[in-house]
Amino acid sequence: MNLQVAKRLQQTEEYYFSKKLREIDEMNKAGAKVISLGIGSPDLPPHPSVIAALNEYAQKPDTHAYQSYKGIPALRQAMAAWYKRYYHVELDAEKEILPLIGSKEGIMHICMTYLQEGDEALVPNPGYPTYRSAVNLSGATVVDYDLEEKNGWLPDLDALAKKDLSKVKLMWVNYPHMPTGARFNAAFAEKLVKFGLQHNILICHDNPYSFILNKEPQSLLQTPGAKEVVLELNSLSKSSNMAGWRVGMMVGKQEWINEVLRFKSNMDSGMFQPLQMAAVKALELGPEWYTELNKIYEGRRKKVFRLLQLLNCTFDTDQVGLFVWAKIPATSKDGFELTDEILQKAQVFITPGGIFGSNGNGYIRVSLCRDEKALDEVLERIQSKFKS
Repeated sequence: MNLQVAKRLQQTEEYYFSKKLREIDEMNKAGAKVISLGIGSPDLPPHPSVIAALNEYAQKPDTHAYQSYKGIPALRQAMAAWYKRYYHVELDAEKEILPLIGSKEGIMHICMTYLQEGDEALVPNPGYPTYRSAVNLSGATVVDYDLEEKNGWLPDLDALAKKDLSKVKLMWVNYPHMPTGARFNAAFAEKLVKFGLQHNILICHDNPYSFILNKEPQSLLQTPGAKEVVLELNSLSKSSNMAGWRVGMMVGKQEWINEVLRFKSNMDSGMFQPLQMAAVKALELGPEWYTELNKIYEGRRKKVFRLLQLLNCTFDTDQVGLFVWAKIPATSKDGFELTDEILQKAQVFITPGGIFGSNGNGYIRVSLCRDEKALDEVLERIQSKFKS
């Protein structure tokens, strides 16, 4: 039988981590004990009250049916209250919020709702690879925009405005930025909103990292006029240690929420109600939850800084988020070469920056999702194998 994959998949390769994890699995089978500092999957549990809520509602006989595609009212109300409490953004819980089965699906939903062949979408380089994949799967064309260290990893909007943007329908932005840990300021946010309005481009802001090692969580919707041009995605994966629970949200203009819902409602049948009630509990947690969480990450980050110094890498100590982004030494060809060397010599997996785009080739990214004991072991391995 001659069965070929659809055209939409021909530009979409297997995810880098999927291939690399197979390699690591083979190494471990052969006796290696690889410590992974690659993927940003929180190793800490959610708050005990969140797990208790899941157990409580899962035991009720009337919580196991299909749910609304828009999520239960309690969840949308909790999301609205969370946005008001921490971002100072007012949202209509009925009209301007769409719960998601993880924010990653929102990236695909937005692309499939608004993009088709002949359209273009602006995607950051470096940036989260799923933006590129989702645009390709929609049939539209990816147009890279450069992010560079000299510009604080912010796009040069003046340079972009001089290009032909007539086919561009949307632009993916992500701050705090993954992988670089850069933040935006109010002046840039205002300029970005004006850019979207002037060029009739939907600004899609992916915002899952704003609570991690960041003293003041930011939403692009805090910016005056943003609701006219911004759709924002957010998530409990990092902020609440609920990555595997798959709870996210899309917030923005009612018109766009309803249009995306037309696509989403053909893809799933709603989120498990006890999980939604547990998410409500997570969203109600006070500032002390985030303070304690960040104390743990601060301790880990100090050890990662030491690790990077041993590798002769340079980095910005003010970056935020769940990773540390670092420039490789001149002695290494690129991040791929350095991380492969580290994996083979020290049995430690670190992510090469090049998987996030060509502008990341000279960098590596280290996850903070391993405890200090594991990081101490990494430091010992690196010290013995990579002596300065």
